[in-house]
Amino acid sequence: MDKKDVARLLDQIAAFLELKGDNPFRIRAYHTAARAITTFSGDLAAAVTSGELAELKGIGPGTYEIVREVLETGRATVLEELRSEIPPGLVEMMGISGLGVAKIRQIHESLGIDTLAALEEAARNGRLAKLPRFGQKTAQKILRRLEFLRRSIEYKLLHHAQEETERLAHALSELPGVVHVDTAGSVRRRQELVRDLDFVVETTGSGNELADRLGHLVGVQEFVGYAPGAFTLKFTSDTVADVYTCDARSRGFELIWATGNEPHIDGLKLRAQELGLSWTPEGLRGDDKLLECPTEEAFYKTLDMQFVPPELREGAGEIEAAIDHTLPNLVTAPDIRGFLHCHTNYSDGTSTIEEWAIAARDGGYEYVGITDHSAAATYAGGLYEESIGEQHAEIDDVNGKVSGVTILKGVEVDILEDGKLDYDRPTRAKFDFVIASVHNRFGQNEEEMTARILTAMDDPTMVILGHPTGRLLLSRDPYPLDLDAIFEKALKKNIAIEINAHPQRLDLDWRRVRRAANMGIVISIGADAHNTAGMSNMDLGISIARKGWLAADQILNTRPLEGFLDHVRGRGAA
Repeated sequence: MDKKDVARLLDQIAAFLELKGDNPFRIRAYHTAARAITTFSGDLAAAVTSGELAELKGIGPGTYEIVREVLETGRATVLEELRSEIPPGLVEMMGISGLGVAKIRQIHESLGIDTLAALEEAARNGRLAKLPRFGQKTAQKILRRLEFLRRSIEYKLLHHAQEETERLAHALSELPGVVHVDTAGSVRRRQELVRDLDFVVETTGSGNELADRLGHLVGVQEFVGYAPGAFTLKFTSDTVADVYTCDARSRGFELIWATGNEPHIDGLKLRAQELGLSWTPEGLRGDDKLLECPTEEAFYKTLDMQFVPPELREGAGEIEAAIDHTLPNLVTAPDIRGFLHCHTNYSDGTSTIEEWAIAARDGGYEYVGITDHSAAATYAGGLYEESIGEQHAEIDDVNGKVSGVTILKGVEVDILEDGKLDYDRPTRAKFDFVIASVHNRFGQNEEEMTARILTAMDDPTMVILGHPTGRLLLSRDPYPLDLDAIFEKALKKNIAIEINAHPQRLDLDWRRVRRAANMGIVISIGADAHNTAGMSNMDLGISIARKGWLAADQILNTRPLEGFLDHVRGRGAA
């Protein structure tokens, strides 16, 4: 477990104590310890071993022992005891956005509700709305958020799944007898939402030996499934992981199988049958012998197919294209020359302009597009007009100091309710480029929202349509929108449509990215990063572009600086 996991666990203990109505000072102590862990700059495990953590302000003897136990065993006895004392439904309610512990206690004590099903019924029949400080609107919000909660319990965001996968892959690789560990499943296919984690483990030992070693991994709660060569583990974090074992000769086949998805595998089985081969649990068979498939490349070659990148294995035409050897040459990270859509401390970011310039240069980018929020975004500290000159002067100064990268004066302006863009046109003309996005009034119907964005697209200063559908994964549905009309207008006006790479957005959806690109629409990948640590968002955006079958020449910020600015100038002439 890392510091974030430990801090989250301490906050959970505090929340459970609050649900029980425990001593407020004790509750506050756990929250304080969580903050201390989060801000601690050293190595947490080493600080526990040395005793340094016990001296840290905010850490008492009790919380120190909990941290030590968690790092050693992956579980906390205190938390497990609290779980056994509190109705499971109340614990589940804590995952409902906007429903704090105090309101959960009020619901439980006033209405006797202790399950999600009972909460939903009370929200529908009016009992919930009658509680003090609730009302009908709150009840309706809870109903919507219950649906999101059901999905969020089952799924996790890609970047969270990726972090867990990396930690577990490392732990698996340390087990005796393990030669190699590959990530598989939906994480490897780069699906935006992930249910289970999947691994292929090349091992020299027997299945029984590996089963015993897997059972001793930190955080393993139980085996929930076992078959020859396959194990399903459940962790105390509720994560479920499937582990498939293989030897070196069958690693490629097993990795194909474990990566999936099902329609892709079905297509491969059909292709094997067409070539007179048989698909068995052990691998492909031909001429009554098992064919060796040590790599995925060898597997596809056996089927006389082009190698299919994992991101494309969705049963969406990739089998046919691979047979015809017409799969596109997908975009890769080195193809991206401009780092776009990042916020500084002039609005709601925390990194300075100079920090962004240095990070972009060191990341191998030719240019970086600063895009702080416009004035209408007061919730995000939007840039007032009197501050624009100050910001631009600082950009000029940093451009003179930091070599090897060019900082562009961009802005993310709000698309207002009537479709106009924030700032007047002369003010927008001061910027090198404009991203325009919807940030409010999500309750408009499809006709209103579509008209709003189409009106905005008539403005020649708009270069990129930011996070086009407004979705927040596991939190907010896309707003209603006629995307066909938006795509047609974008093509006509040569407006780029963004893949917003913020891990909670990944908007435009990869299925629609492919449709837009096939129409000839230019796609932009924007990190929507609020500090330099968010540079890693770009990898997620590239994954979505690859899932959308995009080649480098279909993406705006693969162009060199002058090519990017040519596109901007072309929009201004529209």
